[in-house]
Amino acid sequence: MVNKPAEIPGEALDDRITAALVGAAVGDALGGPVEGYSPDQILERHGGRVHGVVGPWNGDAWRTARPLAPYHKGDGHVTDDTLMTHALVRVYARVRDHLDAYAVADHLVPDLMTTPRWIPELEAEALPLQRIFLAEKWLVARLHYGHVDPREAGVGNIVNCGAAMYMAPVGLVNAAHPRAAYAEALDVAGAHQSSYGREAAGVFAAAVAAACAPGATPESVVGACLALAKDGTRTAVERVCEVAARHTDTESALRPLREAVAPYDTVGPDYRAPSLGARRPSRLHAIEELPVALGMVVAAGGDYRQAVLGAVNYGRDCDSIATMAGALAGALGSPAPEEWAKQVGEASRLDLEEPARTLTGVAREVFARDVERRRAHEAAFTTLGGARCSA
Repeated sequence: MVNKPAEIPGEALDDRITAALVGAAVGDALGGPVEGYSPDQILERHGGRVHGVVGPWNGDAWRTARPLAPYHKGDGHVTDDTLMTHALVRVYARVRDHLDAYAVADHLVPDLMTTPRWIPELEAEALPLQRIFLAEKWLVARLHYGHVDPREAGVGNIVNCGAAMYMAPVGLVNAAHPRAAYAEALDVAGAHQSSYGREAAGVFAAAVAAACAPGATPESVVGACLALAKDGTRTAVERVCEVAARHTDTESALRPLREAVAPYDTVGPDYRAPSLGARRPSRLHAIEELPVALGMVVAAGGDYRQAVLGAVNYGRDCDSIATMAGALAGALGSPAPEEWAKQVGEASRLDLEEPARTLTGVAREVFARDVERRRAHEAAFTTLGGARCSA
């Protein structure tokens, strides 16, 4: 007897994709203004924990306070996490099939280089290339100017969360199929990252795909990650989520989660002054952002508001942590509060639901194409004397 998958209501996929992508963008915007600081610094700066959209850390001096990053982080502005996520959605819209490292070279890099778009943190139209961080500019240097094999272009880049932070669309196109999402994200991320940075991209995509499955829970998502993750990434996810499971709120989990991930994080205790061994390839280490995002979702029981606010108040690279936590909570069926989504969409001058509508259409097309390919393979294998198809 063949077990048939549970019937999924017609709007369920649409809702999950929308909640995941909107949730990621809102988390990004909430985390941006406190990125790089510690929970204690955030507490002192804001007179308590952050509970929603806040202004720039340095107030009106945001243009000059940090010359290396003269960006208007805060007031509901999304950052490069969302810019890259939406850019990857546009690549899916062009290719309308599964992606690989060559799709990054052929479509993502030109998108970053050639089409001016509204950049909220610059308060101007500009090329996305002019906003993205150095680890993302690597894509352009290696692929457009260096003509490196896209499958190997990520080698040599600093190892960070740069690829993982925008892999939610890969998980959504492969909704409910974490193994496929993991494999596709590893291929895509090969153009951008290596080592545990690339591994985190695969595991995050798998987590998003697992979160879309009917009946998924934070625990089932973590289980899917542990079934696929390798080396330090697997150990870090396991340790952090074990600690998170002992908490029923993210406030009490802030310090324990940092302590749990610290042995695997190469950056060190001072986020703005990384250690000499920071962001180098290793089989023993992991990026900090993914395990902590998963831990926040576990501690929050999958609730969007609590998971994202926990990620935001954790500090350090909290825009990326909140982006991942927001995507996961949304994919699990807990959407961002409407008032937050409205505020972020208006402040960033973005229709946050438009990329979701686009990606939902692509996901349905890709699934239909996958079914055709699978049936052709089954027929060919049966002809070769293999087991007969179930249908």
